[in-house]
Amino acid sequence: MNRDPFRRCAAEAAGTALLVGIGTGTIVAGAGEIPQWLLAIAWFAAVLVPIVAFVSVSGAHLNPAVTLALAASGRVAWRLVPGYWAAQFLGALIASGVVRFALGAGNDLGATLPSVPFLEAFAAEAGFSALLVAAVFLLADHGQGRFRWRLALPPLAVGVSTYLIGPFTGSSLNPARTLGSAVWSGVFTDIGLYFTAIPLAALAVASTWKPRSVDAADRGPGRRFDPTREPHG
Repeated sequence: MNRDPFRRCAAEAAGTALLVGIGTGTIVAGAGEIPQWLLAIAWFAAVLVPIVAFVSVSGAHLNPAVTLALAASGRVAWRLVPGYWAAQFLGALIASGVVRFALGAGNDLGATLPSVPFLEAFAAEAGFSALLVAAVFLLADHGQGRFRWRLALPPLAVGVSTYLIGPFTGSSLNPARTLGSAVWSGVFTDIGLYFTAIPLAALAVASTWKPRSVDAADRGPGRRFDPTREPHG
């Protein structure tokens, strides 16, 4: 990853904006007529594009819960978290604003609204958030793989989640994505669900899956960590 913190945060803001813009833009443009399998492909692309573009700059977290999990597990330093979170939320807010003014406010700007009882929605978001974090950890611990195929693991988790639980929870898995749509649409229904289920699932995975190989300087993907060179946090 790039060692310039400003460039890292700028990459996180731009990458999160791309993710939210592509994903929610598809929902708004589709006006409720797009089949769920096509939405799943759109969200797969929405995550894959910024990962490919920015993974070498910032690690392409694109999600406050992912950053939290990477820090809690020791894969990145805690000092990176505030800047990454600020950049991710800012990117999501900007993207949702662009979608609002470019495409209108249809479909509540893709706001994540549960259509099932609270506990069911909580379990669904937590379960697939855990799957997303697990996919990120596989990528972080083992590197991109030949032909960079492991870069597709987090997007695949999001795509599967969109297809399976999208109709019931909106398939957020990302507090920044949820907040961006909520702010610009004015729809905050059960937003607390997404701000609890998702980070709790991320912390649960982080607490049980410690790193196998991380960067000596900043614990980035696919490199070895020498504990004698830099303390955790």
